[in-house]
Amino acid sequence: MDRPSYKEIYRRLKKAKEAVSKNRISFINPINIAADALELGFRIEEIAEALSDLLEEITPNDYVGQFPPQRSYEDNISQLELFPFQWLSRRLGCRVYLKFATKEDRLWLVSLHQTRKKAEVR
Repeated sequence: MDRPSYKEIYRRLKKAKEAVSKNRISFINPINIAADALELGFRIEEIAEALSDLLEEITPNDYVGQFPPQRSYEDNISQLELFPFQWLSRRLGCRVYLKFATKEDRLWLVSLHQTRKKAEVR
């Protein structure tokens, strides 16, 4: 069976929501996250509220990652599984890309930005 399963993705989203509700959020690259947050219309100080709203919009069907999930190479979350999602956000009014990992009761935010088009290959 390919993993992650629908049920596993659902559990990972639930774990992410619990971490955000406790304000247990860490950033892999705070400068990029802050810049992307401004483009989305909120400040980094508002990230917990924004993430709380955005995570409520996501379903396991919005998972756009690999099967099995890719593992991180970043020092703080080395070898943790990455969970990327892409969906049309009601809160932000655009397609959003969110990638995170969870470790214990903490959400590690890797990416949060408006969906970017891939460069065309010629």
